[in-house]
Amino acid sequence: MTTSESRAGYTAEIRVERIGSVAVLTVSNPARRNALTRSLAVELAAAVQRCEADDGIGALVVTGDPPAFCAGGDPAEIASGGEPALREVYAGFLAVAQCALPTVAAVNGVAVGAGLNLALACDVRLAGPEARFDARFLQLGLHPGGGYTWMAQRALGPQGAAALTLFGEVLDAAEAERSGLVWRQAADVVPAAVELAARAAAAPRELALTTKRTLSLAAGEATHAEIIEVELREQIASLTTPEFAARLAELRRR
Repeated sequence: MTTSESRAGYTAEIRVERIGSVAVLTVSNPARRNALTRSLAVELAAAVQRCEADDGIGALVVTGDPPAFCAGGDPAEIASGGEPALREVYAGFLAVAQCALPTVAAVNGVAVGAGLNLALACDVRLAGPEARFDARFLQLGLHPGGGYTWMAQRALGPQGAAALTLFGEVLDAAEAERSGLVWRQAADVVPAAVELAARAAAAPRELALTTKRTLSLAAGEATHAEIIEVELREQIASLTTPEFAARLAELRRR
């Protein structure tokens, strides 16, 4: 599955590759270090939605066309397009943030501005050797957007978010791992992300989706007691599934 736009002699596209039950979504805009144009962001959202609707896909990996991950939004489009342009750019990474499937970012190069938002939108981030995390909003004279401050503080805590956002700190792969922005480094980051995503995709699909929803509730304002009741309800439901029965039978056989 590929969707593309041609402009000024180059092609921007979202490539979608199936590897088993994992879908790898690659943002490709090589002339602009994979910047998210308005149309490209909308197509990214559409690709995510198609993957969610495909029962054969159990997890997503999001990456960029080497050597970049995503250099952010297109400043000229944003400046001329105002709120509609911003909302369309937001649509790309927010589709990832709101995706029901488990998601892994394979950050293989620079992640700037909206590109950092795209990485933050994923459940787990892995960093390749060339990964760089750069908010750069203030340096461009632009207020952060798209829920960046919310996502950054949950990933880094208040001090880490301030360091990147207010003070212009740029994190390489090692610093990102140390700060907790990424789960770990990987020499070959896309295959590592696919391997990680495949573990989630190997679980019964509905179980993985339900567990991700419960994790989201637990990360919000729900109390410990409320989460216990949610987990009790969902765990009882999972005990009645054919997938659990089959796996229990295999465990007993072993």
